[in-house]
Amino acid sequence: MAIVDNAVYLEGERQTDPVSLAETFEFMRSLGGMAWIGLYRPDDAELAAVADEFSLHHLAVEDAMEGHQRSKLERYGSTLFVVLRPARYLDAEEKVEFGELHIFVGADFVVTVRHAESPDPGRVRRRLEEAPELLKMGPSAVLYAILDEVVDEYEPVLNGLENDIDEIENELFGGDPGVSRRIYELHREVIEFQRATQPLQFMLENLERGSEKYHLDPEIGRRLADVLDHVIRLVEQVNTFRTLLQNALTVHSTLVAQRQNEEMTRLTETSLRQNEEVKRISSWAAILFAPTLVAAIYGMNFDVIPELQWAWGYPFALVLMVATGIGLYSAFKRNRWL
Repeated sequence: MAIVDNAVYLEGERQTDPVSLAETFEFMRSLGGMAWIGLYRPDDAELAAVADEFSLHHLAVEDAMEGHQRSKLERYGSTLFVVLRPARYLDAEEKVEFGELHIFVGADFVVTVRHAESPDPGRVRRRLEEAPELLKMGPSAVLYAILDEVVDEYEPVLNGLENDIDEIENELFGGDPGVSRRIYELHREVIEFQRATQPLQFMLENLERGSEKYHLDPEIGRRLADVLDHVIRLVEQVNTFRTLLQNALTVHSTLVAQRQNEEMTRLTETSLRQNEEVKRISSWAAILFAPTLVAAIYGMNFDVIPELQWAWGYPFALVLMVATGIGLYSAFKRNRWL
């Protein structure tokens, strides 16, 4: 059922609970007062019936039907069209869920078209019905109450995001490989939250400046100013969150680069050590190879080798082997291979 709640109010008091939109329109014509119709994901026919009765602009109706709009405030003749992006923090998933709420505010009616689970329109309605002095100020009071509820529901989202950022700061220097993905996802959520909250400041400032144009009661204007103060603080905090996450991304990139440099340095040092070992092994192999070569020649058992008949041949071969080894050792030592 698309109609969540449907009532006609007179002097701040609920007069009747129509069972259909047609009955609501009939009561309005007979009783006067203000109609407040809450719709949840209505179909084309239901929204078209409301649009025909209250002469809603077709562009605003298209926006309400299609959704995926940014927060905004537009005026079509005597009707205000407001788009809000409510949000709620899901503790289990540690994520922010964004919705969409469209509000048509006329001289004697309020129509809300909701595309999300929050805010709870029943809570807003009960709050106003318990304050008939406020509700009798008309549709502007309903608009204020909805804005106030949406802004109040941003507070748990802020707290959840702040907690997530604190966790990221703790994980940042812990070498967690998944922290970069979490920073990116959280940064994307903060940007989305910024898009939801930042336009509210301009919307409320416009309502405050154009209170006469929008036929706002002075008391409603004062209450909207209080909501505006809350929104300004929200926007400042969200901007701070975005800056912190951008800095976290920069620090993370720096840490990754530093770890890569340290790893390259370690690999280079290992390679240098290995090169030194190879030099040592090669040097000793060359030193041992020289006397082995001399001994191999003398071990070939040829009768025609002149040194075999020489009395100093054997001592000469030994001296040659030792001298060659010492010479190679000195050369390698001088070149710091040993």
